[in-house]
Amino acid sequence: MRYLVVIERTDTGYSAYSPDIDGCIATGETKDEVEKNMKEAIEFHLEGLAIEKHEIPEPHSYPNYLEVSV
Repeated sequence: MRYLVVIERTDTGYSAYSPDIDGCIATGETKDEVEKNMKEAIEFHLEGLAIEKHEIPEPHSYPNYLEVSV
């Protein structure tokens, strides 16, 4: 499955979350590190859901940019 991940720059590096998976977040000092950590976090989270026999969330978010006048 492919999940949308939002990556944000912070004062100390980067943070990431997926709007499709509640409570699944990761951090890292670099973009590469946060992407690696987020992939591992998603896999771990989904494995836990499967073990507990909870429903695996379907990806439903999509990226888009909107032009606005300021």
